[in-house]
Amino acid sequence: MRVILFLPFLVLTACASLSGGRDHSFVCPYNTAWDATLDTMKDYAITSENKMAGTIETGWVEMEGKKQPYGILGREGFGNRERARLTVVIKNDNGRSFVNVLEIRQRWHARGGATQQATRWWPVEPSEEVMEEITNKLNTRIKENGCEVIP
Repeated sequence: MRVILFLPFLVLTACASLSGGRDHSFVCPYNTAWDATLDTMKDYAITSENKMAGTIETGWVEMEGKKQPYGILGREGFGNRERARLTVVIKNDNGRSFVNVLEIRQRWHARGGATQQATRWWPVEPSEEVMEEITNKLNTRIKENGCEVIP
């Protein structure tokens, strides 16, 4: 009985960890989509790229985050450090290319308790600004190469 009650929580948690991905579809040959995507990602610290697998990954980049006080008293406590990395997957299907961009963003802060696990990197929602910037750049580069963006 406990397993049945726990299952919905597990499914919701798994889905939440995949939030933040943005899918793009193009009428475009794979090589063109790959080149445009790689060109779009050149402004980020690429740590690996594999054209055969269709993957591009960036390293963690730390930045100042938005101020997010916690608790009833609105304490600041652990600063505003955030970090983010991007994973891009490119697939091809009969002249259509599909590009998925996923941002994984974390914030350094405390979450209850006095253990080593209390203060560490915790997942937060991806940055809409970053995702919108990548989407705009990718769509522009795809169109420059004569491909069609599928809404």
